[in-house]
Amino acid sequence: MLVKSFFLIFVPALAVIALGVAAMMAGEADDSPGLGGIGMLLIVGSLAAAVWKAQRSP
Repeated sequence: MLVKSFFLIFVPALAVIALGVAAMMAGEADDSPGLGGIGMLLIVGSLAAAVWKAQRSP
């Protein structure tokens, strides 16, 4: 049960983190600070949501 809970919480978060990293890389390559900021918000937000959900799960 613990492994299933882990996958349900952190696998979607890792997917969003990968999207955020890709957005940051594209923003840096194109010299676009807005896209880099959106990527950073995706990374930090998904980590915060995953930790919050993990702490609240029984």
